[in-house]
Amino acid sequence: QVQLVESGGGLVPAGGSLRLSCAASRNIFTFNAMGWYRQAPGKQRELVAVIIGGGSTNYADSVKGRFTISRDSAKNTVYLQMSSLKPEDTAVYYCNAYDFVGDYWGQGTQVTVPS
Repeated sequence: QVQLVESGGGLVPAGGSLRLSCAASRNIFTFNAMGWYRQAPGKQRELVAVIIGGGSTNYADSVKGRFTISRDSAKNTVYLQMSSLKPEDTAVYYCNAYDFVGDYWGQGTQVTVPS
């Protein structure tokens, strides 16, 4: 059973930075891709950033230039470095991974950027 455990969320002032971590219970290269999603109150969950097996990345337009997704295979961990945070970045952030068997989610971590 795959487990994804997020950490690193918190309260940060506008303009600040935060790094989220997602620790996987198995080798991250066994996944087709891993990514970060977020869900703000009253809104649908949306893709923030994704890193494909070969290492290519993709970002939502709203975070391009501010967020960076990366991975550390030795730690089986994917990161989301967030900079220049805005109040509209406030949401629960979820780690996601998928393979040929299924789709896996972490429990989420709250990021709050007060206005």
